[in-house]
Parts: sequence; structure tokens; C-alpha cells
Amino acid sequence: MDTHSVPLAEPSIDWTALRNFAMLRGQLRVSLTPRCNLKCWFCHNEGDVPPPFTHLHRDAQPRQRELTAEDFTTILREMIHAGLKRLHFTGGEPLASPLARPVLTSLPAGAPDVSYTLITNGTRVRTHQDWLAETGLDKVKVSLHYFSDESLRAIAHTRVGIAAVLDGIEAAREMFERVELNTLLQRENQHEIRPILDFALDRRLPVQFIELVDTDFNSDRQSSAVSAQGLIDYLRTLTTEEHSEIAGVGQGRRVFRIDGIEIDVIQRELGRHHVGQCGACPVRAQCIEGFWALRLDHAGGVQPCLLRDDLRMDVRDLLDQPDRLAEAVATHITAFTEGTL
Repeated sequence: MDTHSVPLAEPSIDWTALRNFAMLRGQLRVSLTPRCNLKCWFCHNEGDVPPPFTHLHRDAQPRQRELTAEDFTTILREMIHAGLKRLHFTGGEPLASPLARPVLTSLPAGAPDVSYTLITNGTRVRTHQDWLAETGLDKVKVSLHYFSDESLRAIAHTRVGIAAVLDGIEAAREMFERVELNTLLQRENQHEIRPILDFALDRRLPVQFIELVDTDFNSDRQSSAVSAQGLIDYLRTLTTEEHSEIAGVGQGRRVFRIDGIEIDVIQRELGRHHVGQCGACPVRAQCIEGFWALRLDHAGGVQPCLLRDDLRMDVRDLLDQPDRLAEAVATHITAFTEGTL
């Protein structure tokens, strides 16, 4: 796998692309570990080898961890200082990482508009509730792609029961004011979408429904992808409060409000935001996301595109020069947006 080396320091750094990305609410997604206790068939693992693929192909292992908790904290601090405001902690399952506690309990103090979100499958929230309550997290987002033991087994290939996921949601609600759900629309849970919506509305939890994103690892399951149109039609029977958001980064979304609760539907037909590098991209035809997140993995790589590991930049050599780290990322993103990588 090709990995870009860190650019040499330039006398003048162009921060425009990185700051525009931040201004348009782009995310820094921090993968604390590629490991997970579930094996959801659609998992893209933030660009690493996903658990279901490793389960079937034991020789296909994700990257080895290279960063320490202190390294993560250093990178977070520098990227926040550079202007990034939306930081999401992912995995795998982030709470499966031994670094989860030291990282999440030592989050850099940011400006008032900096937000920290934990994205979890919910199964380990109750176990870690004592120290999670002490973190600076602003929000917990729980993936609820199933609503029964049967659909959980079909989708995640696990013996874990749905009760553990639902209890994790309740544990999160006990700790945090902002708890949200996200659900991937698929044939395996199509019969449970309305019950999931009712569950969210009963508990006044915002929920985001998402159409399938194609990756190399789920390309053989296209028959599981379902359109959001049926859900959209149903939501329109519940409310007249609807608007579309197609500006900024990433995919367009339809936003509904029911009794004050926001329901998002990520729908591919609304389009996505691409940049210069995307023009000649060999996988653009299968990309429905565009450029909406920078991904930092536990091996020290930063990449601006889920489908392009060849655009991954290794920042480990800059950990002892933190003042240059953000400059290197800014230079890399400028080259990406200008199509010169």
C-alpha cells in the first residue's frame, strides 16, 4: 500500500483548503482501533480492513497500532489549533481500544465551538460508564442498524443480543445531554425502520438514516442496498417541516423535524461535494460521499478519502515537531483539492 511521505516545510503555508474544509463543517474522524466486537457486513472501518473481512480472510489484518494516547492528544491539539472544530472518535469500536480512556479523558480544551463526538455500537457503553461520564465529550452517537436479535445476528454476525445495544443507549442518555442514533438502510432491517424511528421519537433522540456507501469490501452485497425514498414518503406523512441541505462537504441530506426532533436522511440523489483531485479519480464513479472527512488512523496515517489509501499521509515523523504537523496536513489537503497529489 502506497503512503505519501510528509511534505517538506514550505516558507509559506497555504491554509485555505484546510480552513475552508473546517468552515464547511468537515470532520476529523479519529479511529482509535480497527477492532470491533461486531462484524457488520457493510463496515468500511474508516479505510482499514474491516472485521467481517478479517473473519473470513485471516491473512488480511488491519494496520498495527503505532500511536500512543499522548500522540493522539498531540495531533488533536494541533488540528484544533489549525481550525478543525468537529472531532469524531470511531473505530472499529472505539471503546474496544485500550487507548479510549486515556484519550477521551484528556481531550484538549478547545474553543466553544469545538465539539467531540463518540461513535459507538453501544454494547460497551454501560461497562465504561464510570469514566465516560468524566470525559469532555459533547455527544454520543450510537449505531442502531437492527432492532431485534434476529436482525442483529443477520447484520453483525454476533451472539450479542439487541438488549446490550439498547441498554448502551440508555447508559449514554444517563451521562450525556446529546445522544443520537444512526441507521444504515438495508434489506436486512427494512422491516424495522419504522420501529427504530418510533423508538427514537419516543426518547426524543435525533436519528440519521443513511443509504449504503459502496466500498471494495461490500461490493458483493449490492442487493442489500435499499432506497431512502420509502422512508422519505412516510416522514412526509408525519410532518411538513422539511428542508434539504446540499451545501458544504459530503452528501446532501433531507432534514425533517417531528415534534422538535431532527430526522436526517442521507440520500445519494442530492449529490456530494468533490474537489480537484476527484476529477481524474479512478473510483469516482462509485463514490457517493465526496470529501467530507479527514481520517486519522491508529497507525499514524491521515487520509482525505475513504476509497483512496494511496492518498494516505504518514504523520508519525512529525510527532516530535508538533508545530509542523498541522502545516503538513494543510499542504496535503491543498494538493488534494488542487488535484496535484
